[in-house]
Amino acid sequence: MLSKAARSFGWGLTAVGLVLGMSVSHSSGAAQELRIGFLAPTTGIFAQVGRDMTNGFQMYLDEVKGDFAGAQVKFILEDEEGKPPVAVRKAEKLIRQDKVHMFIGGLLASTGYALAPVSTRLKTVYVASIPAADDLTQRDSAKYPYLVRTGWTSSQPNHPFGEWACQQGYKRIVAIAADYAFGHEVVGGFQKGFESCGGRIIQKIWPPLGTIDFGPYIPTMKKDADAIFTLMVGPMSLQFPKQLASAGIRKPVLGGGTSYDEFVLPSMGDEVIGHISALQYSAALETPENAAFVKKYRAKYGKVPSYYSEANYTTAQMIHEVMKKTKGKWPGTEQFVKMLASIQLESARGPVRLDEMKNPVHNVYIRMVRKKTLHGYDKEELWNTVIKTYPNVGQFWTYSKNEFLKQPVYSRDFPPCKYCE
Repeated sequence: MLSKAARSFGWGLTAVGLVLGMSVSHSSGAAQELRIGFLAPTTGIFAQVGRDMTNGFQMYLDEVKGDFAGAQVKFILEDEEGKPPVAVRKAEKLIRQDKVHMFIGGLLASTGYALAPVSTRLKTVYVASIPAADDLTQRDSAKYPYLVRTGWTSSQPNHPFGEWACQQGYKRIVAIAADYAFGHEVVGGFQKGFESCGGRIIQKIWPPLGTIDFGPYIPTMKKDADAIFTLMVGPMSLQFPKQLASAGIRKPVLGGGTSYDEFVLPSMGDEVIGHISALQYSAALETPENAAFVKKYRAKYGKVPSYYSEANYTTAQMIHEVMKKTKGKWPGTEQFVKMLASIQLESARGPVRLDEMKNPVHNVYIRMVRKKTLHGYDKEELWNTVIKTYPNVGQFWTYSKNEFLKQPVYSRDFPPCKYCE
């Protein structure tokens, strides 16, 4: 069972390596105890994101009282500090010392790339609930037989988003995005979808990750663009729309989902009303599953759930579904991976299943920021209101998988900016 300290998880998240329970064997049919390691940044600049990640998983555990079909979950939280080398060290500790059946999480794409080889080398299940690096389940997937992704790939929602933007009549778009792998993959996916439909990306601007002064960049944006596509994270997400508005720019703004995720949206102002983004989740979804999730989460933690929370809540659900099929018995590493990859679930984000490369197939929502009341709350708030749903979107969108995998991974220079002037 979960300790009182764990259940109180306002936790302060100062405890590193919170260990609950006793060790178990990894053999098939082992004692009815399931040890789960969880890697999240609980200190440093990403600590609040880590709290959202852990809150989602923890809430599901609390709902079922730590019981997965007779298996008592022993939950071990480790602070990966947002640093890949630390994550690797903590994962190895979880596997060798704590003898976990699986480890979950990591935040950054670079952390996912660092953790995946650990799962292969030590033959332990790795559930990538947040790291979105495309190649974890694309060109490199064969290297990682024990990895299952339950979140998304960076480019996945942006392929249909690019097509949608083209269909709205946008012809010429400027892209401005944080200059790191995630930003490159988000822009790359949008560019492929947009240009496949006939649109043109006419400029790419790459402010360094962590930029909060966009004064050197905003004046350089092409004046004849129809719209702006942006991908920002953390404080960048807050500052860019404010400075854009202060500069008097009134062009339509489209953005990668993390630019307006519920993690940052409550801290934003009216300057983002009307901004449009795409992601596999929105707290504004008016489905019974999501309405219940949002109400429970808000009652427990005093805030609207972000995609970081939803991804890990859904991950816990999926693991529970596997354990229901085994009646609480650990089926062995290889069999668990096969069973997890076969799960189909109606979740807070909508229907979820995994493709043959163990990446989710799920809805992608085009979302517009609007101020409104929702889910029974009286106060007007900013919500990512769904204006269009693309059902059952996989990581290759409508493209041939074989042809897609022949192209380079999306990067700063791919796709090339052939219409840049």
